[in-house]
Amino acid sequence: MMPNKNKSKLSLFILGTGLLSIGFIAGKKAGEITPGTISGAETLIGLEFSPAEKDSMIQNLNNHRSSFERMRQQPLENSVSPALYFNPLPHGFVPNQVQEEFEWGLPKEVGLPEEDHDIAFLPVSDLSVLIKNKKISSERLTRIYLERIKTHSDTLQCLITLMEEEAIIFAKAMDAELAQGKYRGPLHGIPYGIKDLLAVKGTRTTWGAMPYKDQVIDETATVVEKLESAGAVLVGKFTLGALAMGDVWYGGVTKNPWNLQQGASGSSAGSASAVSAALVPFAIGTETLGSIVSPSTRNGVTGLRPTFGRVSRHGAMALSWSMDKIGPISRSALDNGIVLSVINGFDSKDKSTIPAAFNYQANKSIKDLKIGYFSPYFEGPRATVHDKRVLDELKAMGLELHPVELKTSVDVPSMLISLYVEGAAAFDEMTRLDQDDLLVAQHRNAWPNLFRSSRFIPAVEYLQANRFRSILIEEMHTLFSEYDVIVTPSYGGNQLQITNLTGHPALCMPNGFTENGSPVSITFLANLFDEEKLIMLGRAYQDFTDWQEQRPPLFDK
Repeated sequence: MMPNKNKSKLSLFILGTGLLSIGFIAGKKAGEITPGTISGAETLIGLEFSPAEKDSMIQNLNNHRSSFERMRQQPLENSVSPALYFNPLPHGFVPNQVQEEFEWGLPKEVGLPEEDHDIAFLPVSDLSVLIKNKKISSERLTRIYLERIKTHSDTLQCLITLMEEEAIIFAKAMDAELAQGKYRGPLHGIPYGIKDLLAVKGTRTTWGAMPYKDQVIDETATVVEKLESAGAVLVGKFTLGALAMGDVWYGGVTKNPWNLQQGASGSSAGSASAVSAALVPFAIGTETLGSIVSPSTRNGVTGLRPTFGRVSRHGAMALSWSMDKIGPISRSALDNGIVLSVINGFDSKDKSTIPAAFNYQANKSIKDLKIGYFSPYFEGPRATVHDKRVLDELKAMGLELHPVELKTSVDVPSMLISLYVEGAAAFDEMTRLDQDDLLVAQHRNAWPNLFRSSRFIPAVEYLQANRFRSILIEEMHTLFSEYDVIVTPSYGGNQLQITNLTGHPALCMPNGFTENGSPVSITFLANLFDEEKLIMLGRAYQDFTDWQEQRPPLFDK
């Protein structure tokens, strides 16, 4: 690895102490650190030092820069995480670790539709019953989805790798097992797709970005291994916005099936678009700061962001070691629960995973849930009729709702420097070698510029942000401990920032359409590792309404 950028341009590096030094000009020795150099850094970090203090720093700063230079000469893969691990658990909080048998409450019989497209739009819960009862084979179901992918994926620009041959072989194997009386569970023989930041041995893992479009990682992500063990059939790797931002990737812009003039949002763009158009019944996405919630909203599907640490990230691209989370996107809350039951669990390959049970029982009553709602977000000019209607519908279901306010004693947006610093570190080499110029998106708020500017965030402030984050975790635990589920507009206030910073789970579901036909969503939140409560209420709400059953007209054929 080269310790300097390839182009002849001035590089400015922020030191661990928060001070600026002149970096490398390509092929030349780094510039001399002087009191004037330090004066420039003072402006960036908002501090001021005396002339004597500046003079005293110079030797230490030279030593720091020498350390930087030595580090940059050592290979460091994206998969290597820092020795410091983020832990979302408040003081004294220990998740339940007693795992019970699942009771999904699936129907004993499901009728098989005559048309293939009607089969394709069925939820996992129905497809599972059809396969178990041998009304449809995994091979036939897999071929239905493969044909839909081949027919529609170019239009949607949602596919990176089709895994047709491997999928058919595995589907036939699942049919053979079922014929022999071996049934692996509700995902046995069910096709699915993954966001292409998850590694699968023998395939490209592009991260949606030109610098990595031919990358092959010689391992398979833990979530993929778990899904395979459960009998799920991987049919393809879907697009993501480059390096997990937005819907722009090296091959184009992933489209929203409800409006082909609009991007699918992101960064789990391909996963949400493919589920929406019934190219797969479920797909795996990831979220750091809205990348499951946002595309689920845009594409009219149901997304589950699990608690930080519940699902292993081994084999996944790292953007933010303290904020990245992996979860399912599907046609229903119940489907997401079924998938979570498989991918959930401690993994010795991912030190951030936390042992915790996920106990869903269909016979538990939602009447036992204490439900709150962030009342200010349902009032005033920004409140929508769709969100207000959800409160009325929940009340019509016989539930009592309690008004809640979301208040914090700390400044939340300032903590997002954690994401920017970690992202800049994860893609340090790409920035230094000017490979960031290969990314399609180059606007001010795109990753290339964010990564560059994040080089100037002082290490002290990064740690301070995480200290404030500890306070936020305790405050949110106090709030969420009082309620089983809290209902919120998906973009209400800054709850999306807060709950991603604290690692709380969220279930995002369709709750209507705008006048121009675009889907909108509502979000249910719960305390850490309480996803079963989200699935309980989400399933009941979706049984009471039918928004999740709506199909994008252009693909309902």
